Amino acid sequence: MTTTFAELTTMRVGGPVGRLEIAKTTPELVDLIRKVDDSEDPLLVIGGGSNIVVGDIGWDGTVIKVASSELHIDGELVTAAAGVDWDSLVLTSLGAGLAGFEPLSGVPGSVGGTPVQNVGAFGTLTSDLIDSLSVFDRHTGQLERWTPDRCGFGSHRQSVFKHSDRWVVVDVTFRLRRSDQSNPIEYAELARTLGIEVGGTAGVADVRDAVLTLRRNKRMVLDPDDHDTWSVGSFFINPVLEKVPDRASECPQYFDIKGTKLSAGWLIDHAGFPPGYGHQWGNGKVALSSRHALAVTNRGSATTADIMKFAAHIREGVEAVFDIRLGPECDLVNCSF
Repeated sequence: MTTTFAELTTMRVGGPVGRLEIAKTTPELVDLIRKVDDSEDPLLVIGGGSNIVVGDIGWDGTVIKVASSELHIDGELVTAAAGVDWDSLVLTSLGAGLAGFEPLSGVPGSVGGTPVQNVGAFGTLTSDLIDSLSVFDRHTGQLERWTPDRCGFGSHRQSVFKHSDRWVVVDVTFRLRRSDQSNPIEYAELARTLGIEVGGTAGVADVRDAVLTLRRNKRMVLDPDDHDTWSVGSFFINPVLEKVPDRASECPQYFDIKGTKLSAGWLIDHAGFPPGYGHQWGNGKVALSSRHALAVTNRGSATTADIMKFAAHIREGVEAVFDIRLGPECDLVNCSF
């Protein structure tokens, strides 16, 4: 039976896979990439499928699903293969008495995808914790050890890996702290949930529980029975602008090294697309999450074409109101809007 991307991604849409290979170890991953590149067959490497949407035509080539599971703790250094489930890594590290990951609890996907998106939540970024990483360069055929300064972190959700197929992250080493207390909590919503002042600390287990509570309330923890979680999380990236249009002056604004970062969720909501919008639009197969406006969700039987049509509708509406054109945070393969 042919595998489809609907089976491999959290959005649960996408057409057939040409040929599927499963890489269960890091050496196997590197070997498979080399073999496919030598054959000149088109190659797509995926992990947990939580940040990718593939077209209804699928991918007429080889797909390598990264399922490597090596995990090693040496003092305060934690090295995890790209295929390790992210939240399993968080749990294992906390269980070993290491602090740092707790604000990133419940993030879907696998380790290899976190540097690509520079995944962040509740005031903590992946790049804050990375010590080094192993990267396979498909242009040279070599496996290299990188430090974070080579990764292009800095501007919101950016890295040299994003929207490029040249490099494949095969493992990541994180530097954590041996402690049962969190770093200072700077995210106001999390501090309120914990009952502490902004800048205060809490037990790492308490922080994890609070983060998971907040994420579940926003339908940001994967649940196969909840269509609000059939998504890629934040579909639209927070725009970073050199100049904010006057029409968007009331939007929450944050410093970024490339300008001013705006809240895409706020823009979408205030352009007339509140949480839950979409059930009466089109064929009702796609809608915004009922809990927050930033997630485009598959209500159970959507196609990629449905997702793209709805995303274009939201983008055009925001642009008409605020003169800001939103772009995707997720990777789009053989599809666009």
